[in-house]
Amino acid sequence: MNSPEATGAADLSPGAPEAAPRRTGRWLLALGLLALLGLLISMLLWQKLSHIQEQLAKQSAEAGAQALDARTLARQAQELSRDAAARVALFEARLNEIALQRTQLQELMQSLSRSRDENLVIDIESAIRLAQQQAQLTGSVEPLLAALKSADQRVSRAAQPRLSPLQRAIVRDIDRIKAAVVSDTPSLLVKLDELVRLADELVLANAVVPAVAIAAAKQAQIAAPLSWWERSIQTVLDELRGLLRVSRIEAPEAALLSPEQSFFLRENFKLKLLNARLGLLARQMESARADLLSARSALEKYFETGSRKTQIASALLLQVHQQMQQMQLPRVDDTLAALATAAAGR
Repeated sequence: MNSPEATGAADLSPGAPEAAPRRTGRWLLALGLLALLGLLISMLLWQKLSHIQEQLAKQSAEAGAQALDARTLARQAQELSRDAAARVALFEARLNEIALQRTQLQELMQSLSRSRDENLVIDIESAIRLAQQQAQLTGSVEPLLAALKSADQRVSRAAQPRLSPLQRAIVRDIDRIKAAVVSDTPSLLVKLDELVRLADELVLANAVVPAVAIAAAKQAQIAAPLSWWERSIQTVLDELRGLLRVSRIEAPEAALLSPEQSFFLRENFKLKLLNARLGLLARQMESARADLLSARSALEKYFETGSRKTQIASALLLQVHQQMQQMQLPRVDDTLAALATAAAGR
């Protein structure tokens, strides 16, 4: 008997050739599908690559255009830089010219300023020296003060720092002149004229008693009631007084003068006073003082010192002599030294 397993094996064996083509078809189908899938994938990749190539071509075109624009811009920038460099060079040349012109202008202004300052210094010095001469001629400090004040105002208006020492020197000289005590020449001249007028009224030391005084004594005697013997004695005494005169003379030279010489003595006294007056006007102080001392010596030697007129004349001579000691005008050495320094440009 045949077993079932053998029966089954016998049944399967005839269908084996049909199963092989089936498997083959499946494989072919799978391969076809794979090929189709690969083809699809290839087409997709090809499209993607084409798209990428297009993008790359577009980007490369854009990059080329940008590079061209960059070159154009670079060329324009170079041209602009060359233009800017040319303009900078032109500006530097103009700036150098302007700096040179400014330096020349500053030098010109300084030269003009120095010239103006020098002219101002010269004018001030001339005015001060002229005022100093006027002050010496007139014996008054007013011309000198006026010149110094005017110079101070002119220097203040100039407003130059280099003239500041000059202004300080002017202020110092003004203060010194204001503080100085200077005698007035017109008053001295008036006193000298008064002395000349008094010369004719001075009593000489050996002068005879004037006839007017004798007549006045006689009138007094007539007015007083006297007896006959008193009148006789008075007459004799008057006659004796006319013959003999007793007086005390301190200076022996006065006793040796004759009455005729009194005129020349008075004129000589007047001449000494007039010489002193001329010396005062000519600003010859030493000569004027010498003439005053000589006149004072003659007054004390030849004139009556106890007379009121002589005492008045002696007092006037003493006042004039003392005031002439103060006739020395203050100097402006500080201002002149500052002017010399400013003129030298230091």
